[in-house]
Amino acid sequence: MRRKGFLVSVWPWRALLHALTTPLVAAVAAAPLAPVGVLWAAAVVKVVRGEAVSGVVPVAALLLGAALAAALPVLSAPVAWAERWRLVLLGDERLAAVRPAPGLGAWVRSRYLTAAAWRETGYAVLLALAGTGLGGVLLLAGGVPLAMLLAPLLVTPDSPLVVLGWRAVTPADGLWFTAAGIALVPVLAYAVGLLGAGHLLVGRALLRGDEALRAELAEVAGSRARLVDRFDAERRRIERDLHDGAQERLVGLTLRLGLAKAELPENEDVAAAHDQAKRLMVELRELVRGIHPAVLTDRGLGAALAELADRSVVPVVLRAHLPTRPPAHLESVAYFVVAEAVANAVKHSGAGEVLVRAGIEGGGVVVEVRDDGRGGADPAAGSGLTGLADRVAVVGGRLSLSSPAGGPTVLRATLPLSG
Repeated sequence: MRRKGFLVSVWPWRALLHALTTPLVAAVAAAPLAPVGVLWAAAVVKVVRGEAVSGVVPVAALLLGAALAAALPVLSAPVAWAERWRLVLLGDERLAAVRPAPGLGAWVRSRYLTAAAWRETGYAVLLALAGTGLGGVLLLAGGVPLAMLLAPLLVTPDSPLVVLGWRAVTPADGLWFTAAGIALVPVLAYAVGLLGAGHLLVGRALLRGDEALRAELAEVAGSRARLVDRFDAERRRIERDLHDGAQERLVGLTLRLGLAKAELPENEDVAAAHDQAKRLMVELRELVRGIHPAVLTDRGLGAALAELADRSVVPVVLRAHLPTRPPAHLESVAYFVVAEAVANAVKHSGAGEVLVRAGIEGGGVVVEVRDDGRGGADPAAGSGLTGLADRVAVVGGRLSLSSPAGGPTVLRATLPLSG
């Protein structure tokens, strides 16, 4: 529908072909219901005529209906197969189907035990109910413009043409019908296109196999992981640039101001500039550590956590056992989980002591931060916990928080080494 030049392209014809074949496929999908319909119709006719209805007929209809309902997951498979090919007419790639293990038994089990098979069953039922009525709608919607286009050939004085209350008696009158029919062609083309677009949306939702959904999910997860890797690489680059560039120049400036202060001890401006340079150097050092501490890259997670504990204004007890270095991206996530948790303990909990544990457990990196503060931490209160949860989820990990009122608060992150 959004394609440029839709009306003069092949897409209205493809959508029309799809719409014309829909009632045929719907009739095939509804065919298994025909015996049940015949039995119930026969019973209704007898009731209307005042004849007695044998109890065998309703019972047979119910039993046959139950059997067909039980077989629907199997019967819907060929309908779903055909529909996947028909959706190609609408410009979509052929959707991936359910792929069970080899063997008839495995295939039958998959028709009853997989969500994708039940989605196909729902699609087949929906097609049987809605698609059969589509034939009449198409006959009316397409027949009227077609009759109007051919009006000069169809009308005669003995058999006038009446369409939507308009009457044509002569071929000259039919020309007005033809003009109106030409005006209706674009409307019909867009209507068929909209019908096809709706059918395509339903097909994509119900006929996409679990493998396709898992592939999309894996692609999204991989894309998020690649973004995080690039983000971490950019953080490390900024840290190196600041450490090797601006920070070194600031250290040199501070030393020169210190020498000037020694030579001019009574000059208050020089002394103030020296003090300001020292404060700025401290702030820049903290900024660099917050972006990506160099010790994390050079010496690993254990050393970075030890430095973090030494800098904390609240006493931090560190118990780290990391016999081997985890991957760099896991070290980064683990470090910032601990850093955020310690910062929250300092700012919000009123803790007197923080305990940090880090190690390898069960095939993953586990970090845990426990404080003896007042508790009651709320992830929705802007404490950075939501961002940490997103960061942990990107690497396939889990973040858990326990913070009852009165404490203690325990934040635990588990980051898998594989996957």
